[in-house]
Amino acid sequence: MEFDRVQTIASLSFDKEAIPLEFIRPEKEQPAITTFRGLAPEIPAIDLSDPDQEKLVGLIADASKEWGIFQVINHGIPSGVIAELQGAGKKFFELPQEEKEVCARPPDSKSIEGYDSKLQKDPQEKKSWVDHLFHRIWPPPSINYQFWPENPPSYREVTKEYAKYMRDVVDKLFTTLSLGLGLEGHVLKEAAGGEQIEYMLKINYYPPCPRPDLTLGVVAHTDLSAITILVPNEVPGLQIFKDDHWIEAKYIPDALIIHIGDQIEILSNGKYKAVLHRTTVAKNRTRMSWPVFLEPPGELVVGPLPQFINKDNPPKFKTKKFKDYTYCKLNKLPQ
Repeated sequence: MEFDRVQTIASLSFDKEAIPLEFIRPEKEQPAITTFRGLAPEIPAIDLSDPDQEKLVGLIADASKEWGIFQVINHGIPSGVIAELQGAGKKFFELPQEEKEVCARPPDSKSIEGYDSKLQKDPQEKKSWVDHLFHRIWPPPSINYQFWPENPPSYREVTKEYAKYMRDVVDKLFTTLSLGLGLEGHVLKEAAGGEQIEYMLKINYYPPCPRPDLTLGVVAHTDLSAITILVPNEVPGLQIFKDDHWIEAKYIPDALIIHIGDQIEILSNGKYKAVLHRTTVAKNRTRMSWPVFLEPPGELVVGPLPQFINKDNPPKFKTKKFKDYTYCKLNKLPQ
């Protein structure tokens, strides 16, 4: 099957101190104007191996309520496995355009899986400075290897290895988040889909940009997932909206960045907060990130858990199938 050729950001000329107009964000979004420059609080960093379970639960619950995001260290995924994942992803995006398009998203696809360079459906038709690859990595029945690169040859093996380690981290996060709400440890994971939760890997590739002050890699949003587990490279760029300021996330080698997504906010009836975040780009360096979105299966009905609803706390969100929530979110329709 042949796919329409798309002009990617990586093929643009970077020798001019200018970028196409469609990449320039409105002033209220431009990083040079809106990034907080003062002394800002740092995103909580939490040791996931802390033997004091009560302390760990409290730290993660507090971060999820106040920030909607935190970083974890000593999470159990070997640094070598993370390095191999990053190396394989980097090699893929350095391939010639024709080779990347072998696993391109078909133009008529209703799924987001595949290689593409047009992530944002912005009402102003502004473009974001990013190329990306999406594909599911777990559970096995949900995987479509059509969208897994065969080049570099190591890609599939290292991605499978990463997914294997990721499962233990996912279970610990769901358990801890449940306990932090006063629930039994299994409740949140089961409510989000249990063993049918789909792990959607996305690789973001943000090439050098001549005017990083004017554009964004990804515009401000919350994730439609339950939880997002992200590995960045060493180039900063993730920003969090906190206390009316855009705050840059500190890079911690080998840490995982944990985002609370929309579905956990819904299940907790707003007790945990989905984090509003965006991505900036760099002038002379390539930024990359590897988020894994933990998503309920499409037919699963998600809504506020009954434990959090009473006469004083009515449901803050509608109950609906995840696929319907996704459709509304991606098409910017009311939920």
